[in-house]
Amino acid sequence: MYIREAHPIDGESPPQEADAPQILQPKTMEARQEVATACVAGLELDAIPAWVDEMDDAVNRAYAAQPDRLYLIGVDGKVVWKCGQGPRGFDPDGMEVAIRKLLGLDEPPPTMAE
Repeated sequence: MYIREAHPIDGESPPQEADAPQILQPKTMEARQEVATACVAGLELDAIPAWVDEMDDAVNRAYAAQPDRLYLIGVDGKVVWKCGQGPRGFDPDGMEVAIRKLLGLDEPPPTMAE
């Protein structure tokens, strides 16, 4: 879910890295969709469905999504798992365990040594 720019050049905390994308905070839904599409393409995430939050930021508020947060949503539309706020609160291993549990895979995930 694309919610809004975390570090727009016209925001309170613009990007500090010289090679960071230089993006204005979208002011319209069309602009927000364009930025989200560019983000998906730039990160090569085309295989993952992506949605864009409306301009009222309802999803952002409902899920405390900013700055970043990972959620796993079950087929029934209910939250199955969530991590802490990212990027420091991300727990990819915990998410993998939750995905495997949701899929009914009882064996633990493979380790790098295997």
